[in-house]
Amino acid sequence: MQPHEITAVLNRPISQELLAHDLLRMAYVAKDGTPRNIPIGFTWNGSEIVVCTTINAPKLNSLRRNPEVALTIDTEVHPPKLLLIRGRAELDVVDGIPEEYLRMNGSYEMTPEQRVDWEAEVRSLYDGMVRIVITPTWVKLIDFETNLPTPVEELVKQRAERQRT
Repeated sequence: MQPHEITAVLNRPISQELLAHDLLRMAYVAKDGTPRNIPIGFTWNGSEIVVCTTINAPKLNSLRRNPEVALTIDTEVHPPKLLLIRGRAELDVVDGIPEEYLRMNGSYEMTPEQRVDWEAEVRSLYDGMVRIVITPTWVKLIDFETNLPTPVEELVKQRAERQRT
């Protein structure tokens, strides 16, 4: 996909709604060559997905070997809305706690006092973290109303052709 096509999909209202969620599923190839798919918190900064993790997370070695990832952000209602993203992960080791990590946990319901306690706990636990920065190289929005999975779109076209003849 061309960058302007990616931007057009990501700027749609449904995409923006999904990009405001706290959790996505990230698929990558693990050390043993098998696929992994993990739920993980994220933030969207307008052009990249940012995931923060511990410096000793096993996924980091896997991503260093093969940085290609596939992400899914979706709803749990019917019909579901899904944002599918493919991209390449870049790893950025940082001292302390990245602001994205603190923000990505911002929609959980906490009282101000709980938030202060949570942040103090986080700061006491982590000396540093790794920011996994993913720039989308391919995206697809599926809402089952205006956008369908590609194989279903093909079946709809084939049915229309059969009905014309």
